[in-house]
Amino acid sequence: MGRAGFMAVLAVFIPLVMLGVILALGRYEEFLLPPAQRPDEVDGVPRHAP
Repeated sequence: MGRAGFMAVLAVFIPLVMLGVILALGRYEEFLLPPAQRPDEVDGVPRHAP
């Protein structure tokens, strides 16, 4: 496999790795933020009605 083949493999795997990182960070965020205890809370923070 020459340089062109290596670049083609990178072009396929880099976006897949980036997608995996984004999905992993999204799952990690769910563990960090406390769940809403009341229906008027968003991510554990009270929401003020206008």
